[in-house]
Amino acid sequence: MTDGLYERLKGYEGQPAATAGVGKDLVNEPMIRHWCEAMGDTDPAYRGPDAVAPPTMLQAWTMGGLSGHTDRSGAYDELLTLLDEAGFTSVVATDCEQEYPRPLRPGDAITFDAVIESVSERKTTKLGTGYFVTTRMDIRAGGELAGTHRFRILKYAPAAPRPKGSGAPAARRPRPVVNRDNAGFWEGVAAHRLLIQRCAGCAALRFPWLPGCNACGSPEWDTVEAGGEGTVFSYVVMHHPPFPAFDPPYAVGLIELAEGVRMVSNVIGVPYDKVRIGMPVRLEFLRVDDELELPVFRALDGGEG
Repeated sequence: MTDGLYERLKGYEGQPAATAGVGKDLVNEPMIRHWCEAMGDTDPAYRGPDAVAPPTMLQAWTMGGLSGHTDRSGAYDELLTLLDEAGFTSVVATDCEQEYPRPLRPGDAITFDAVIESVSERKTTKLGTGYFVTTRMDIRAGGELAGTHRFRILKYAPAAPRPKGSGAPAARRPRPVVNRDNAGFWEGVAAHRLLIQRCAGCAALRFPWLPGCNACGSPEWDTVEAGGEGTVFSYVVMHHPPFPAFDPPYAVGLIELAEGVRMVSNVIGVPYDKVRIGMPVRLEFLRVDDELELPVFRALDGGEG
């Protein structure tokens, strides 16, 4: 089925994925404010007469919304159709990379072009076998390059599920990435303590852990222990795609701790369809397997109403 397929896929490299795209809105203060409120980012650089947009909002200015864009190329659709017809009908976004040559400011008019940058050789993953497709979008403000956004997806044929009772070992939860910037957090979890960084310069609390303060820039910090009380600030219910060691549907919440910072975790103790914004929750530590324990949040009411 795939004889010669890779050569055909490689032929799409360098072809446009979008041409002469135009952002549907100017860079604007309300969108910046909503973003900062949702992310809990209080950096003063994003407010006032000399405000700039948070760099990680880069993709927000190019999104087409429900109505989409009219500047998407036929080549990209042809590439995805070719993969669908070859049996690689499922898709999952895997990662993105961004570069920020120039800050965006309210009033900037956004234009962009995108290209199919690469198609990988056939790869086998836990999800199934398929091809990684990478697109690169160059975003401009007033004709000047302001950002580059690389977005990678996997188009794959789902792996056959293991038969129940086959004796295959149970799938393990993915391991967290522990590095020098967040090792202290995981040491706290192991001791059943939820630690929040506190800037030694301005006393701002921050989560997730970072090497420096995003409010004042100080690299010095200590920690405070969270009391464990919080509320559901927002949430999603995961239905698809299914991953080993997870049993959808399940709720993933953005929890606002009583201390004011927010973190992503599972909401337990209530059916997934009963989770509600504003629901009170309390911290627990869930033993996932012999090697891994995770902070989760138990709902304190039944989610009625």
